[in-house]
Formats: sequence, C-alpha cells, structure tokens
Amino acid sequence: MRHAKHTFKIGRTGSHRRCMLANMMKSLIENERISTTVAKAKELRRYADRMITLAKRNTLASKRDAIAQMHIVFNHLSTKEARDVKAGDTSSYSRDRLVISKLFGPLRERFLERKGGYTRIIRTADRVGDSAPTCYIEYLK
Repeated sequence: MRHAKHTFKIGRTGSHRRCMLANMMKSLIENERISTTVAKAKELRRYADRMITLAKRNTLASKRDAIAQMHIVFNHLSTKEARDVKAGDTSSYSRDRLVISKLFGPLRERFLERKGGYTRIIRTADRVGDSAPTCYIEYLK
C-alpha cells in the first residue's frame, strides 16, 4: 500500500522527473515567474517552498542541501576568471552560481518574516497543441 507516498509521477521516470524539477526550480529562482502546466506547477510548488525554507535557515548545511536538490555543479574558475570575479565582474560565473546567490540573498530577505506559502499559481488558457491546462507559477512579492 502506498499510504503517505505523495509524488506526481507526471509520466516520467524518476531521474527525468528530478532533473526536470531541478531545472524548473533554477528557472523559477532566476526569473521569479515561469509558465508551465498545472500538474508540473503543483509539484514544483512543494520544492520551491522548501528551497525558501532552506534559504531562511542560512547555514552551510542548508546551502549544501539546496545545491544538491537543484543538481548544481560548481566548475572551478580559471585564474583569469577568478581575478575578474574579484574585481566585480560576475559574467564568468555559471548560471548555477548566480541562482544560489539569489536564493540566499534577495529571496531570503524578502521572505524572512513570512511563515509559509511563498508561491502562487495563476491559471491561464489551455495549451493549443494538446489542450493541457497551463499556468504561471511565481514567487510572491
């Protein structure tokens, strides 16, 4: 029996689902609003709220948990890239580094006083090709 086993399978294998949700999470943190189907948004909301809770703790362990859940890989910077970053130019950073800094920076500060419910799902029209219900998922302001 599958009591208390909550997972939207979304018609994908486990590894595909984890990678898809990790990529959607990165896009949500980066843009603060993405368009997707309702089923994917409902599943993503669970992980998005959990990421903000990890960011609010602001410990090394919570940063490592967030990095692991979003499948973030830190490539080592060359000496020239490290010099540019030290001077303030973050263009040599990968998208992943910027996502973590945004999560533990501005998003953490925005939700520091809020107890929960950090995301909102706004339903939009059905998709033209397959008539799937679509929506926007976004972080609250």
